Amino acid sequence: MPVFTAIDHNAFVADVLTLAEAIRVDAWTPNYIIGIGRGGLVPAVYLSHATGMGSLSVDWSSQVPEFASAALVRLAARTRNGERLLFVDDINDSGMTIGRLRNALADAAPGHVRFATLIDNIRSAQRVDYAARTIDRDVTKDWFVFPWEAIAPATAIAEDAAEVPGRIA
Repeated sequence: MPVFTAIDHNAFVADVLTLAEAIRVDAWTPNYIIGIGRGGLVPAVYLSHATGMGSLSVDWSSQVPEFASAALVRLAARTRNGERLLFVDDINDSGMTIGRLRNALADAAPGHVRFATLIDNIRSAQRVDYAARTIDRDVTKDWFVFPWEAIAPATAIAEDAAEVPGRIA
């Protein structure tokens, strides 16, 4: 049985502010913050407000081409025109989502795409450029429940957690 760890609103806001500060002090400034659907949409909107930067979204979780792969092609083209894009997700756990996004963005201009997450697993197959906090999945097996997920039925949260058993076992 997984351990469900709720991240309350105050902790979530603190994590967003940590990311905003890391972006503020960096010489690299994005033109847009891109929320990765589903888990990165809410953090991206908050980060957009915290930084004053515009936000866009890609609904990678739906796999509806117009909002996923086609949108990524259009975003990659924008980088070739000089725009910098910061993609935001809730957690970099296995690295699967970020790896797929990087592959889909292979035609993006080098150095014009970065990634930020609220939580970064140091064992992930992918690295992010900004993280509010880190975990080690060899030690921490908790399933993190973010404020926007907490409204879901407990069975749905358990089903999401069970999708990749190795993360929580």
